[in-house]
Amino acid sequence: MNTLSRSLLVGAALAGLLSSPALADPTLERIRSSGRVVLGYRDNAMPFSYLDEQKKPIGYSIDICLRLVEALRAKTGLKALKVDYLPVTTANRVQLLQQGQVDLECGVTTNNAERRGQVAFTIPHFITGTRILVKAGSKVERIEDMEGRKLVSTVGSTSLAATAKANKERMLRIQMLEAPEHAAALDMVDAGRADGFAMDEVLLLGLVAGRPDPSQYKVVGKYLSAEPLAIMLSKDAPDLKKLIDEQMRELIYSRALPALYDKWFMQPIPPRKQALHLPLGYLLRDFWKYPTDFVPF
Repeated sequence: MNTLSRSLLVGAALAGLLSSPALADPTLERIRSSGRVVLGYRDNAMPFSYLDEQKKPIGYSIDICLRLVEALRAKTGLKALKVDYLPVTTANRVQLLQQGQVDLECGVTTNNAERRGQVAFTIPHFITGTRILVKAGSKVERIEDMEGRKLVSTVGSTSLAATAKANKERMLRIQMLEAPEHAAALDMVDAGRADGFAMDEVLLLGLVAGRPDPSQYKVVGKYLSAEPLAIMLSKDAPDLKKLIDEQMRELIYSRALPALYDKWFMQPIPPRKQALHLPLGYLLRDFWKYPTDFVPF
């Protein structure tokens, strides 16, 4: 079956669902009845999801979600479907999704076994891992060098859990600190209240790129975790998930998703018009050869 045939079949199936009096999928029913789809976004997770100078959500994850909304409009006949945005944090993103206040979470959420018990994910659009950001003059080059020091991470993040696990297993006596958001954690390093900041490598690079002098920092150490990032949606939205998964595959096979990757990771991005120069990694490239929502983590 070719790409066009698959798209027509999915569209016909969703159109039939939306025309039926009672939907098995409460999320699609809510979208149909309200005429709007709510995208959850992060305000400081460059380059995935952050605010531009006009306080508008932009980023790699945002662009992906907008492509998914285009497919939702086209394949359901809801041409006037409105997009609303709702800010989310690491602490409340799952809860807001479960409560139906958010339809698609377009941030930097890792698809892992624990979260899959609460929510659903589509095909990963990025694979990263936890590393440590320190000041450029620091002697820290690996997590073992953090022994007896203060290390901050963001509350509710997989990086916090991965770092705490490494600290316990290696008996490093690191004092683990928590910050409400990524920017606050970096501020703690700047102020000397923490000696390092553990987070996904790509987010650390994005935060550094947004600072006036990126040369003041360095990212060190081996990966402490594997983090496949994906758009998150409700476990009670099987029909929406089927459409979203199909469209993610279309974005990959058509090269639209690699083009978005190039836009946000290889080209200059707002607000400072600096490029991250982070080429598409072999793990993600191989994963996209046979795209699936299943991840072995």
